[in-house]
Amino acid sequence: MVDRFEQFAGYISGIFRQIQKLEREELEKWGLKGAFAQYLIVMTHYPEGITAVQLSEVCDKDKAAVSRVIAELAEKGMVKRVGDKGTLYRAPITLTEEGRRAAAFVADRATIAVAKATEGLGDDHRGVMYSSLALIFSNLEKICAEGIPEVE
Repeated sequence: MVDRFEQFAGYISGIFRQIQKLEREELEKWGLKGAFAQYLIVMTHYPEGITAVQLSEVCDKDKAAVSRVIAELAEKGMVKRVGDKGTLYRAPITLTEEGRRAAAFVADRATIAVAKATEGLGDDHRGVMYSSLALIFSNLEKICAEGIPEVE
């Protein structure tokens, strides 16, 4: 059983580390941190703007982390606040032209990386892989919420 856990956790951790490495290397070209990739991509889906609270929820990150990212992206001219909604958390944030270019770059590079990473998988295998990953994610969420069940 431990071998199975080690293999499972090892592959998942390894995949995550490789994704982080790719994000870091690619976004370095824009003078940005790799962790910003997810935020840039998410923001492309909200052309009218997304609040920090919404971004926090969609990206599953705490508000403090989102605030730091927004501040750095704003400093680099990648995002701007739209309107005045009373607080920084309520004001929608949009990508600037430069931010849209960076997000498009990230999306293009991610598409290539995923295509190369799944090279050799046919459509059937790819579908099984994604549905398996979704099931594993859902099961792990449930375990985290309810705890690991006791073995009888």
